[in-house]
Amino acid sequence: MKKETEFDFNEAVQQLLAGKKISGKDGVLAPLVKQLVEAALEAEVESHIKDDVLSGNKNRKNGKTSKTIKSTDGTFELNTPRDRAGSFEPQLVKKNQTTISNEIEERIISMYGLGLSYRDIIKHIEEIYRVELSTATISAITDKIIDKVKAWQSRPLETIYPFVWLDAIHYKIKDGGKYVSKAVYTVLGLRLDGKKEILGLYLSESEGANFWLSVLSDLNNRGLQDILIASVDGLKGFPEAIKTIFPKTEVQLCIIHQIRNSMKYVASKNHKEFMKDLKPVYQAVSKEIAEDELLKLDEKWGKKYPIVLQSWHNKWENLSVYFKYPPEIRKVIYTTNIIESVHRQFRKLTKTKGAFPNENSLLKLLYMGIQNASEKWTMPVRNWNLTLSQLAIFFEGRLDDFLEV
Repeated sequence: MKKETEFDFNEAVQQLLAGKKISGKDGVLAPLVKQLVEAALEAEVESHIKDDVLSGNKNRKNGKTSKTIKSTDGTFELNTPRDRAGSFEPQLVKKNQTTISNEIEERIISMYGLGLSYRDIIKHIEEIYRVELSTATISAITDKIIDKVKAWQSRPLETIYPFVWLDAIHYKIKDGGKYVSKAVYTVLGLRLDGKKEILGLYLSESEGANFWLSVLSDLNNRGLQDILIASVDGLKGFPEAIKTIFPKTEVQLCIIHQIRNSMKYVASKNHKEFMKDLKPVYQAVSKEIAEDELLKLDEKWGKKYPIVLQSWHNKWENLSVYFKYPPEIRKVIYTTNIIESVHRQFRKLTKTKGAFPNENSLLKLLYMGIQNASEKWTMPVRNWNLTLSQLAIFFEGRLDDFLEV
């Protein structure tokens, strides 16, 4: 008479012929999975005890412990052997391990990376594998991404990036028992091969020189030594911070951000007319013509909207940098919109979340968004060879060590 737990191959064949599934919950192979795993664990503990005895240590088996294991063939109770000395560490199914298939975890992380909520992931996993998971289990599995995030955040960077953009996206994150709005600053670089790369993500509750210095110091410490042109969103203190760490870098404030911020202070009834008068400023063919148009704008609107015109004048040095370059370079640097595609990917992933219980829960999801975006960055930006040759002329000597002649 066979043991209750013994797998009956003849019976399994009959079940297959009767139309029963070979795998999955209640599949033909489900009892075999438990039997094989437990047999392997028995072999492990016996080998461990044998080694102990040969080393002169007294040790022997000491019963078993039971835990629930999830696999692609359903859920079952696994009996893991113990040893008297307590030194046995099973390798096939480790002490804190609750699954015996990477397939489930990989599927969970994949769905998480597509922006599915925990509830949806649990539903899909149950439909596919007939395995019931809790939100705590999903969280524990996705937390494995955090180690990858930390490694990614500290990875070495290239020595020089011709262009770097920085922009922010805001999220609600729980901090000290309450939810606060924090800015996530994305630093996007364009490498010498013309391909995009996210250099880092930085969370900040408040902006300022110290924050910007910490961001730039981190980039510098990871190997970045030179940036030709940095395009930023006009945040106070950033141009000065860049010059502190990278004194040779040209800093271009984003024209689109400047326009958006200006229109906040212009009455809606004047929007159309004001924009018509503003276009000749930022669309001018040269800095000189742009400055003439800015004076005309000031003469017409300066008294009505002094804050707006004062902002353009105060920031003009960094707003007007792009005028010195040809169209190929202007298109690349005059705005940080190139980074918006990354933030759109972020929003797609986070739209089901609302708020986040901690910074890690947000960072691991944004990291998945970066991986998704990076998969599409296989080609250099348009007209890159022409742009690079122009940069070599404008920034004489700074690219010589990196370009093949």
